[in-house]
Amino acid sequence: MKKSKGILSLILVVALMVLLGVTTTVGLGRGHSGAMKNINLGLDLEGGVSITYQVKGDKPSDEDMADTIYKLQRRVEQYSTEATVYQEGDDRISIEIPGVTDANEILDELGQPGSLYFIAEKDSDGNANYKQVSSTGDAAADFQLNKTIDELLDDGSVVLTGTDVKTASAGSTNNGTTGAKQYVVSLELNKDGTEKFAAATKAAYANGQSIGIYYDGAFVSVPNVNAEISDGQAQISGNMTYEEADRLASTIRIGGLNLELEELRSNVVGAQLGEEAISTSLKAGAIGLAIVFVFMCWVYLLPGFAAGLALLIYTGLMLVALNAFDITLTLPGIAGIILGIGMAVDANVIIFARVKEEFTDGKSVKAALNAGFHKAMSAILDGNITTLIAAAVLWLRGSGTVKGFAQTLALGIVLSMFTALVITKMIVYAFYAVGIRSEKVYGRMLKERKPINFLGKKKVFFAISAALILIGFVFMGINSAQGKGALNYSLEFKGGTSTNVTFAQDYTLEKIDRDIVPLIEDVTGDKNVQVQKVADSNQVIFKTQTLDLEKREAFAKVMSDNYGVQADQITTENISSTVSSEMRRDAVIAVIIATVCMLLYIWFRFKDVRFATSAVLALLHDVLVVLGFYVIARVSVGNTFIACMLTIVGYSINATIVIFDRIREELKTKKRGEGLDALVNRCITRTLTRSIYTSLTTFVMVAVLYVMGVSSIKEFALPLMVGIVCGAYSSVCITGALWYVMKTKIVKK
Repeated sequence: MKKSKGILSLILVVALMVLLGVTTTVGLGRGHSGAMKNINLGLDLEGGVSITYQVKGDKPSDEDMADTIYKLQRRVEQYSTEATVYQEGDDRISIEIPGVTDANEILDELGQPGSLYFIAEKDSDGNANYKQVSSTGDAAADFQLNKTIDELLDDGSVVLTGTDVKTASAGSTNNGTTGAKQYVVSLELNKDGTEKFAAATKAAYANGQSIGIYYDGAFVSVPNVNAEISDGQAQISGNMTYEEADRLASTIRIGGLNLELEELRSNVVGAQLGEEAISTSLKAGAIGLAIVFVFMCWVYLLPGFAAGLALLIYTGLMLVALNAFDITLTLPGIAGIILGIGMAVDANVIIFARVKEEFTDGKSVKAALNAGFHKAMSAILDGNITTLIAAAVLWLRGSGTVKGFAQTLALGIVLSMFTALVITKMIVYAFYAVGIRSEKVYGRMLKERKPINFLGKKKVFFAISAALILIGFVFMGINSAQGKGALNYSLEFKGGTSTNVTFAQDYTLEKIDRDIVPLIEDVTGDKNVQVQKVADSNQVIFKTQTLDLEKREAFAKVMSDNYGVQADQITTENISSTVSSEMRRDAVIAVIIATVCMLLYIWFRFKDVRFATSAVLALLHDVLVVLGFYVIARVSVGNTFIACMLTIVGYSINATIVIFDRIREELKTKKRGEGLDALVNRCITRTLTRSIYTSLTTFVMVAVLYVMGVSSIKEFALPLMVGIVCGAYSSVCITGALWYVMKTKIVKK
């Protein structure tokens, strides 16, 4: 790079930093696009809309309630991946959607859940089931039924009901004749629906008939059947705008519920954590970044300064991207960003550790930089792609919190690779081009560290790991025997009690958290009370673990003695878990698929299944050790538990890949007669600095969050710190040893 290009590169970097700084703090244009304040925040950080539906008719079965809750959960995710749906009492369903302030707008868009029917144009005797009375283009006005729904059900004219529809979505396609763009609604049917629809469309196509879609008392569409549809994948086309197609898809989705619901109440609720929690989290993030910046400069000098600048650019790009992709940020989402920062630092550490090694071998500054970036490339790509695969699977298969975490994690990975491999490289080479070429400012010269005999202590490491895992299971048994439950499940996992209190005056969320919540914790024994303020009222909703009659009375007495709240101003309802059994199943399936995909990718890249197997076993080790910490410390297991475990998996696999990449590289140049154990020890030793530094920088970020954060953030940060330490330990002490044992003792190639 010429000097002029170097100066231009530095000017571009400064301009980018200024632009990102202005964008994130103030925003661009009249709408302040890209500003931090415009990021969609979750219910825990910003508040939103709470809607409660009542089931029509008789008391529903548990199966119908569970099915309806799960389907509603999948549908409200169109508004936010962090939306939650849970059961309240025996026959009510509550929906909480973050980042929204108009309940009526949501109710209009979501639709009134009702009955959906796909009706054949004629019955088996050839009699018309419906007729066209006008040609306005509005199906509700143009078509009328000739029979009642009960009659249609009895004579078999209803070919599908809403329960046969798996999903519906709006999209676009090109007209096969004209090539013009047109909007369509794509339907996917379940197994039963596929079989029934195949028979119905075969008959309708043969006779040139239509199939009417009837919802909540009126036709919403009457499309002609142009072919037999046997694969369960149908498409409704016509002269529709995107908004019309989206509205029709939404109607079909909401009509596929097992139960008919009617709106009981809707409220706008405030944030669960309050402004203090958000502000302290932002301060903690800023302090953590500053510490990491100083640390990188101290350890790696000028390249460290370049990495620090790239890290600031990463943070700015992340904030702008959250706006651009309309991602809802919640506490678990912050975990994905923290992991992204850790990976951004990690990539730079890998590069500069390599540069130092090249200096040690006597290379010039330019040659050392070239070799450092080149040799670090494979480790960075493999580590990040492996984690990106996991994030993609979690996003496609997960729901709720898992999906939100996967979005921020994937975004963080892509941006961290970009800033490390493009921005950092550009800044470092620009410094070199403008004349800063002294070896002293590019890294301290190192002596080759004598290899540490990690494999010689592998039995000790294996024993320590086995003991840590075993202790967790032992405490599970002890807790269960004492009646406390193996894990301290929060209301997100096992349900609880929602208590609505109407105070005589309006209290701020900070006042409630500081003065009222501790009183509730004392009488209920629940240290994870969730709070929501109802907008434009003095009502506050307290969600706790399930309260028996004695605790409910104690709760009421505390409210009466301290705040003069009368008994008729307190209402309580038992609520189901917000993480349904189906969502848990989805999360487990997603993690299993992600693990298999990571195993296959590592196998493909390293050409040795033993690398992949030992990496997955190390992941399992980390998860079980952290699970044991949850058991022993009785940390509440809620939504943050899922995010914490996923963060640890992403972090740990990245560290493992770096060591395996070095082993793969050293195997190609292995000296004749050198033992495999000596090679593995040398590789682990050479990557030890990287393992320590990246764990330390990520640990610092989370530790500052723990020190400065409110109780819910502490509850998330503490096990995450344990996971970071455990991930570093397993990467250094376990994975290499596992691979060596498999290579030499168990599986011959």
